[in-house]
Amino acid sequence: MSPLTLSTFVVGSMVGAGVFSLPGTFAEQTGVFGSAIAWLVAGTGMLMLALVFHQLARRRPTLDAGVYSYARAGFGRYLGFLSAFGYWASACAGNVFYWVFIMSTIGAVVPVLGEGNTPLAVAISSVGLWVFFLLIRRGTREAAAVNRIVSVAKVLPIVVFVALCLFAFDPAVFAANLSGGTDLPLFEQVRGTLLLTVFAFIGVEGASAYSRHARRRKDVGRATVLGFLSVLAIFLSVTIVSFGILPREQIAQLQQPSMAGVLEAVVGPWGAAFIGVALIVAVLGAYLSWTLMAAEVLLVAARDGDLPRVFARTNDKDVPVGALLMSTMLVQVLLVVVLFSSNAFDVALNLTSALALIPYFLTAAFGLRVAFADRRTPGAVTLWIVAVIATVYTGFLLYAAGGEYVLLALLILVPGTALFAFARRARGERVFAPWEWVLFVAALAGAVVTIVLIANGTISV
Repeated sequence: MSPLTLSTFVVGSMVGAGVFSLPGTFAEQTGVFGSAIAWLVAGTGMLMLALVFHQLARRRPTLDAGVYSYARAGFGRYLGFLSAFGYWASACAGNVFYWVFIMSTIGAVVPVLGEGNTPLAVAISSVGLWVFFLLIRRGTREAAAVNRIVSVAKVLPIVVFVALCLFAFDPAVFAANLSGGTDLPLFEQVRGTLLLTVFAFIGVEGASAYSRHARRRKDVGRATVLGFLSVLAIFLSVTIVSFGILPREQIAQLQQPSMAGVLEAVVGPWGAAFIGVALIVAVLGAYLSWTLMAAEVLLVAARDGDLPRVFARTNDKDVPVGALLMSTMLVQVLLVVVLFSSNAFDVALNLTSALALIPYFLTAAFGLRVAFADRRTPGAVTLWIVAVIATVYTGFLLYAAGGEYVLLALLILVPGTALFAFARRARGERVFAPWEWVLFVAALAGAVVTIVLIANGTISV
């Protein structure tokens, strides 16, 4: 894959449903100043993580599938497995969120689809799920080509939105929205919006996940930084220009996706329809990117012996069919669960963030280890700086995600350990190192506590 194609995996995985909700979501918390500061802080933190991926791709070019191999190389097989399995589960939970979001968007026009959790909505989502499965089975290169086209197709409407808003920009409205007009101190406004950026930035590792397909390994780091900066510019532009169209209070009250309401105020009803179509294209594109990356991580983990060999199976098109089938089946099961969950939408969204932040934190921490190991080489100080900032930032986000969702993540990671144990036994190797036993027992205890908290109603799903 070329650097451009690798960059589209970053853009394709990050630009999904979240960008279309940014105006209303930020307006609920703050105004122009708070939004700009939040994007500056979040953008800096995630840029440091992107630079860690860039440095690791250059300094450890033999490590494939990014978040998995970095955790494994830095902290052992079991944490590497947890990183891979958690990342895969995050992708699957996110894909369920995407299907529910698409159906709920269409449901505004077709009421029988409801909030995306009706039997008809789940049935249509299931058909789409298996259509994508068959598309990806045809070949990684073909799917990557589709992803490249879709990435361009979903960015263009956002560029049109920004251009039209700039044309209709009202300086007086923008000036009135500068402070936010809330009673909360600016710090509290920024903190509230900072947590909103977590889900938006998931996918920064898109190029790293597909590193084995790169023409040159150094292209992976470049594609990561280029893709991230492009997406950050998109997010920041969409948020800020909206404050020049409507008062903050009106933006905050817009129905999601709030971009539709903002553009409708500029050009009329066709603007809302335009954003609705763009949203569906964007979400389907993000779904394709996440499906590809999730299967790739499982494939590399299976090849390293940390998952059963069935997940290492590929077809003549180099598609990891075993991992792809498992991913598709899990999403199908979770879609059925949506029918019986009263809070599936929010749980899927927050669980996706919590599961993804664990591999991010381990990647940043591995960057610290590499900086120490390579301390006598040129550029080691730069890696130290970016790795320290990335580790602190991802650690903060993991804390801010809330203990509830970290505990729920254990209900996925602990049972998944059975696959790790099976794979290790099949190779005639011991399952855990002594310190890994301590980690597993602690995770098992956390999972038991989570079950008790769900049973007594403390945690609601």
